[in-house]
This record gives sequence, structure tokens and C-alpha cells, in this order.
Amino acid sequence: MALHIGIVACSAEGAALCYQTICKEGPAKLGPHKHPEVSMHAPPLSKYVDFLQAGDWQAVGDLMLDSATKLAAIGADFLICPDNTIHKCTRYGRRQKSSSMAAYCTGSLGGSSPSGNEKIRPNGNQVAGRK
Repeated sequence: MALHIGIVACSAEGAALCYQTICKEGPAKLGPHKHPEVSMHAPPLSKYVDFLQAGDWQAVGDLMLDSATKLAAIGADFLICPDNTIHKCTRYGRRQKSSSMAAYCTGSLGGSSPSGNEKIRPNGNQVAGRK
């Protein structure tokens, strides 16, 4: 059974690309028309922008952690943060992450899919990708 993936979204573009990639790559591993269960939490982009412009990395981390907590509460096994700026704030979250989370994934790149996308491999597992 595929794991439930949670997407901690910042920009609509990054989150949408991540979601599309998971759905496109799923059938190669899971079979025709199959992909993992995917949930996403996306606060308004303006919240991130306001905190980033103020240089308040703690608030960015807390906003991410709020998303992570909500995704964990609905059963996400692990999280992906498809953003090149805010994923750097994972260490700033004030509250403890849920112990039910397998990992908070910012990912490391490696490998390539048949579609030419690089794979993000949180804890060694192929999950999603980007060009």
C-alpha cells in the first residue's frame, strides 16, 4: 500500500507541480491509474510573503509547522515541501512535530524518472520530482 503524502504548500505553482508529478509517476510504481493518497495544506501566499519580507524566519517555520500539524492530523505519513526558500525554515518551527510523522521531507535529489524528472528521495524512498 502506498504511503499518504502531505504537501506543505507555499506557492501554487510549486505545490501544483509536485502534486502533478506524484500523480504522473504513481502508475509506474503502483499500476495503471494509481497514485499515492495526497493531501495538501496551503495557507495564503501573502502570509509567507509578509514574513519573508520582514525577515521573520521563525514565523515562516511556524506557518510551515501549522501546515505539517494539519496534514499529520489527517493521516499523512510524511511531508514534502516543494519550495526552494521556505524549506530552509524547518528548524525554526516552535512546536514539536507530530510523532506520527515518518519524516519532514525537504528531499535530496538523485536519479531520474522515465519522464526525465529528477527524483526527490526522502529517507531513500522515491516520492516525487521536478525538472
